[in-house]
Amino acid sequence: MTVAYFDCAAGVAGDMCLGALLDLGVPLDYLQGQLAKLGIADEFELTVETVRRQGQRGLKAQVHVRDRSCHRHWPQIAQQIQAAHLPDRACHWSLRVFEALAIAEGAVHSIEPEQVHFHEVGAVDALVDIVGTCLGLDYLDVSHIYCSALPTGGGTVKAAHGQLPVPVPAVLQLCQMYGVPLYSNGIAKELVTPTGAALVCALSEGFGAPPPMILKQVGLGAGSQELPLPNLLRLWLGTLPNSAEPTTATTIVELQTQLDDMTPQALSYTLEQLYAAGAVEVFSQPITMKKSRLGVLLTVLCPPSAEAACVQSLFQETTTLGLRRQVQERYILERQIKTIATPFGEVRVKVAEQQGRRFNVQPEYEDCAALARQHQQPWQVVYQEALALALQRWPLS
Repeated sequence: MTVAYFDCAAGVAGDMCLGALLDLGVPLDYLQGQLAKLGIADEFELTVETVRRQGQRGLKAQVHVRDRSCHRHWPQIAQQIQAAHLPDRACHWSLRVFEALAIAEGAVHSIEPEQVHFHEVGAVDALVDIVGTCLGLDYLDVSHIYCSALPTGGGTVKAAHGQLPVPVPAVLQLCQMYGVPLYSNGIAKELVTPTGAALVCALSEGFGAPPPMILKQVGLGAGSQELPLPNLLRLWLGTLPNSAEPTTATTIVELQTQLDDMTPQALSYTLEQLYAAGAVEVFSQPITMKKSRLGVLLTVLCPPSAEAACVQSLFQETTTLGLRRQVQERYILERQIKTIATPFGEVRVKVAEQQGRRFNVQPEYEDCAALARQHQQPWQVVYQEALALALQRWPLS
């Protein structure tokens, strides 16, 4: 499985991410062709050149915007991305990053995320940087993304609302939302942009030291400024090492709240929205609250990258006034979706394994149910047939 690590000693920005991915071998014409599906091909030009920063080589990606007066609100951008028929994972990641940025900007300006328009970074710049980065990571088949701690920078920067302190408010809000570790490297310039912060916050599984990995390549994406250290984003690309450990530990966020005044229908809708926001598991338990009121304990498990969206869904769809949060470690098996042919039709099968050992094989419920209805057979008949054939092909070891 491919692992990416954003090494942000000099900070991170959207164009630096693009440059690093292009340096890793993502074809420029592939990015341009996919970005054209957004309907903005006549609004920008994406170029790349080799530059030197403090004597070190890197690739400088630059988005040349032809009309900077065009600004888009978050719902418009979401519609553009969804209508572009991008690769599924790139589309999902792009929506997640823009949503995180919209939530952060909305919190800074005390408005709803749907009212946010991207004037600070420019709608076209943001689209190219964010969607292009997600396309590049998907092209390289990255499965796990991690990031270093981020340097705060310092000084001030000119923005649409006048001079702002560095880190700018949206960057601070994102770092607060995702619990990003920060430090000062003594450089009083803007090192982390809102676009760069949104990318690493929304996509990373964790922040800090590099994860265990076998390093294969390092992509170098150059920033625009001259700094006392090489202004380069170093994007490490590698694979998970062989290990005696049967499982891999990953970070998961647990969100909880008690509810005693919601209808079952509203709770059911909330669960759907939480899964759409990126939750990996949502469950409820009956409880007795104060004054002997019957209530529900709602628990949400989500990766750190989906936490902001899940929090937003809980506040938007439920009657809660507050949430509890815990960060936990969990062990998971690597999973693959395979297909098995049965007398009733094809069934997808989830195969769980680690380091060459196969621990579990499970036919997908929905496929078995659809075939059971189609052939007017009991669900168990279809399921047991699919399971037997799957175990013959992928026996447990």
